Amino acid sequence: MQAYLAASEWIDRDHPAIRACAARLADAGDTPLDIARRCFEFVRDEIRHSWDYQDTRVTCRASDVLEAGTGYCYAKSHLLAALLRANGLPAGLCYQRLSVNDTGAPFCLHGLNAVYLPEHGWYRIDARGNRAGVDARFVPPHEQLAFPLQDRRERDFPDILAEPLPVVVQALTRYDTVQAVHDHLPDAEEIAANE
Repeated sequence: MQAYLAASEWIDRDHPAIRACAARLADAGDTPLDIARRCFEFVRDEIRHSWDYQDTRVTCRASDVLEAGTGYCYAKSHLLAALLRANGLPAGLCYQRLSVNDTGAPFCLHGLNAVYLPEHGWYRIDARGNRAGVDARFVPPHEQLAFPLQDRRERDFPDILAEPLPVVVQALTRYDTVQAVHDHLPDAEEIAANE
């Protein structure tokens, strides 16, 4: 579990702003379930999805996502992992492969999280941000993610990773605008836990 509690370049759980936000989201005496719900709802509802809001800023590092208040799903998952880890809750990154336009190719990866809850074990959550047709919720043990699979070429990868996929980091650090990231969304037909 140590890998899922660790700080890293992209999940900088020890950054002062991350620690302060995590502390605000965790009141004394709250259960891990309460803290996880509050962190999830904060990222889902208070951090804007870059594409939905056409915010031109591209973020990747958790503290940058928090400061900017915006990020693609991948970046939002980095922030959620950092907040959960700062509160002592093991958290990892998960991915789905989805149709970009819900009509088959092209496909892209979608980033979400898993948190380890003592009552339920690993539980996947998707703080992408709700909008028309998207209603992700924190209702353990039931999983309510943002997007169901609809195409036979879509994938729901079971791996829970401690660090973001390199292809995701590359997309978020190579391009300067949200449009450029959208034009080069990362994709993978398979992923492995050791990537």
